[in-house]
Amino acid sequence: MHKSGLVELEAVLAVARHRSFRAAARELDMSTSALSNAVIALEERLGIRLFNRTTRSVGLTEAGETFVEQVAPAVADINLAMDVVNQRRGSPKGTLRINASSGAARRILSPVIVDYLRRHPDMEVVIATDGRLVDIVAEGWDAGIRPAAVVPRDMVSVPLGDDVRFVVVGTPEYFAARDVPASPGDLARHECIRARMPSGALSPWEFWRDGKLETIDVPGRLTLDEPNVMLEASRAGFGLAYLPDKNCADDLKTGRLVPVLGDWMPPAYDLRLYYPGRRHVPAGLRALVELIGQHRRRR
Repeated sequence: MHKSGLVELEAVLAVARHRSFRAAARELDMSTSALSNAVIALEERLGIRLFNRTTRSVGLTEAGETFVEQVAPAVADINLAMDVVNQRRGSPKGTLRINASSGAARRILSPVIVDYLRRHPDMEVVIATDGRLVDIVAEGWDAGIRPAAVVPRDMVSVPLGDDVRFVVVGTPEYFAARDVPASPGDLARHECIRARMPSGALSPWEFWRDGKLETIDVPGRLTLDEPNVMLEASRAGFGLAYLPDKNCADDLKTGRLVPVLGDWMPPAYDLRLYYPGRRHVPAGLRALVELIGQHRRRR
């Protein structure tokens, strides 16, 4: 959690980002009750309700939307100012928050983020996946990861490395007992190996149609959190997997796995880490950018 002394504001911004008290509490490393109490305390002091709460959903009120829009950049600036002071320390300390698509999150998690956390033990990293392209400044994120084509032009853009293309694969034996899917909608009748992100959220499968990205929450009885384990499960004939083509290149070449829905797959990702072009880049983010450069030079 940010140790900025802005606990109530950080709590409101986290709930606004996730539309969930539980997910926000997990991000901030607080109990759900403590986070809820912080939000309620701020609402009582302001004399206005910021969120509409039901048993199934959390949404900003009109006043809440205005409040978050005004407060998020200010909180980001305060945290940035504190980080500028912290840059005098020998190593970065704090929380780095990154918003990414599910495919992008898979791409950077290993080895970059794992290596980053090993090198900087005082840093915490929060990666949240989102199918929509968010305004990272307005919503309080330090950086985003998206394909180069959709990165806003006013952002600093850092290439992550080789382009990545995803494929849906299954074994010939699996398809011998089932119809080959002709469109993503057909996946509802298949056994899919689902992916769970570090945040705990299930990762939807991404498809490309008429120049637009579509996401589908696929069905499946098996959920895993590591691509190579998903590959092994698909090799075993358990179901379909959504994987980077480099992970299963040998299997595709030998015919051990068969690709499907090729016409629906997104174009190759020229992935970029991007962030606002401010004068002072937070020390934790600067360290990540430097590490990405090191990994790229090793390839």
